[in-house]
Amino acid sequence: MKYFRRLPHSIALLLWLLANLGRARAATEPPPPPIVWEAKLGQYDLAAYTTAVEALFGKIEAAAGRKIAPGTKHKVGLKIYAESGPGLATPLPLTQAVIAALVRRGYAAGDIFLVGLNQRRLMQTGYLPSPVTGHFLFDGHPVYVLESNRFYNPVWFYDSPLPSRFDPFLANKPVFRPDGTDPVEDEKRKSLLDTLLFLDADFWINLPVYTDHAALGVNGALVNATLWNASNTERFFGSPGSAPAAVAEMAAIPELRQTWAFTLVSLERYQFIGGPWFNSLYTRSAPRLWLSADPVLLDALMLDRINADRVKAGFKPVSEDIRLLEFAATLGLGTRQTAGVKLVPAE
Repeated sequence: MKYFRRLPHSIALLLWLLANLGRARAATEPPPPPIVWEAKLGQYDLAAYTTAVEALFGKIEAAAGRKIAPGTKHKVGLKIYAESGPGLATPLPLTQAVIAALVRRGYAAGDIFLVGLNQRRLMQTGYLPSPVTGHFLFDGHPVYVLESNRFYNPVWFYDSPLPSRFDPFLANKPVFRPDGTDPVEDEKRKSLLDTLLFLDADFWINLPVYTDHAALGVNGALVNATLWNASNTERFFGSPGSAPAAVAEMAAIPELRQTWAFTLVSLERYQFIGGPWFNSLYTRSAPRLWLSADPVLLDALMLDRINADRVKAGFKPVSEDIRLLEFAATLGLGTRQTAGVKLVPAE
């Protein structure tokens, strides 16, 4: 069985453990290279996304020294984002362009699956068939809804002492086991992991959207791969003290990291304040598509952009007390510092 436990609440001990865990991991698994490739988007349509995705795929294939191709499992997963609702989801033409690029590299339609969290939001954003028209852009591709609870594996979970919200189902369970332990509290501590991406696929691609977040600072690559990718995570979203450590630790799970090929993010629309809930008054747009194997650097670059937009609009920057990126960098997940980082053009 796999157990991933949250570190203690003492900040001093937390920092010490994170530093030592980071050094231990670095000996066997170096952090990803701090490179971000960029493609320009003339339009936000399928043709523009297709050209940009192909250029970016070519860059990362050249850097890796090999083509993207089917492996032993002959499947690839796409972790999409729809949690902010209509107006702020993974752009549909971006997902279509990624699928087309994978098909050109040998994957059949049924080999490429999409993973999202909430059925209603996936329907609202076009990732599940419309209940009115039945129209569906992704016919032939499995779309897995995590909140159906059919795709979590009970032996893979993240364990935290932070309790879940009250759940009547758990309340009906026996109060104590024969050995005296409390099954209700035990279940409240666990966030079951989506194992589709790392057990069922050759690799997976992260397709987040960026917003600010009161408890996490930035809601993007790291959060889409973790808290929006597991059960019983509502307990973290209101906790600036626990959420950053939870995201960093979940993202550092070796199996998840080893199959996480890269993150591909469009700046077609992002939100700089009031997130993660969509508010068109606080969204901005840039005709850019970024690809990187370093989720920390992507989040750091977007946090810089979000803070610049906040200051320009008369708001304070995101609090520096939120240490998500520092924790993630210490665990070897990527680079926190953005000074001197130059985006590499895909053209």
